[in-house]
Amino acid sequence: MMHIKKILVAILLCIVGVNSIQAQDIDAEKHICLNLDTWHKAAAEAQFDAYFNLMTTDAVFVGTDASEHWDLEAFKAYSKPHFDVGKAWSFSALERHVYIANATLAWFDELLTTQMGVCRGSGVMKLENGSWKVAHYVLSATIPNNKMNAVSALKSKDDSDIISAFSR
Repeated sequence: MMHIKKILVAILLCIVGVNSIQAQDIDAEKHICLNLDTWHKAAAEAQFDAYFNLMTTDAVFVGTDASEHWDLEAFKAYSKPHFDVGKAWSFSALERHVYIANATLAWFDELLTTQMGVCRGSGVMKLENGSWKVAHYVLSATIPNNKMNAVSALKSKDDSDIISAFSR
């Protein structure tokens, strides 16, 4: 009888532990989504400090152009003139998926409405000083499959130049 009680207690502890982990993941996902929404809003409202305070100190931003791969300081330098005119860019999530890796690391992807039309953002969030922050962000233009041949033809010269530059 004592053996059965120990097994039941062990099962109960496992259930409580799993529920606790799931609750932590839900809480983390809510904070991640809130911080991403706040991050996008800060750009739309040209709040430079608020925007960059939601990025880790070693953050990377990858833009839609092949030349756009910035560490935090380079991204700040690129962004500053846009923020200084009163509006940087305006992204709003249409859909978002968050994947919690552990207590301090998660990744996400989001479908966005932007001034460029529909785009996709994806990235990594890290828990830094008690707040979920963007550690790596990739912005991609979405291209409908039935338009890909036309877009590929439109950018073929630019692509050739980029490939040549990396082949040297």
